Amino acid sequence: MASTLEAIDDLNFETEVLGSKLPFLLDFSASWCAPCRALQPILETLAAEQRGKLRIGKIDLDESPGVAARLGVRGAPTLVLFTGGEERARKLGLANRKALLAMIGEPASASAAV
Repeated sequence: MASTLEAIDDLNFETEVLGSKLPFLLDFSASWCAPCRALQPILETLAAEQRGKLRIGKIDLDESPGVAARLGVRGAPTLVLFTGGEERARKLGLANRKALLAMIGEPASASAAV
């Protein structure tokens, strides 16, 4: 199944994430990371529900280390929320749906539970 998360890398980070008109939640992950794989379906569902209000993308730490180094990301998964080209929130480790909704400023009751 193809991912609904936007593919971000060192080359398109500036335009797609920092230049986004919508808030952008970026998942720093790695293919070898079990918590990253567990987070994927939660992010996929959130991306579908928040379409038009929030963009969600994924960047592979091994394939695009430049952005991670620039932002001081040292672990996977790390979620960073950008608004207006600025970092607004950061979460290290596996997050559940409720934590992600809190991070983006959505009340947990606004959507169904995981």
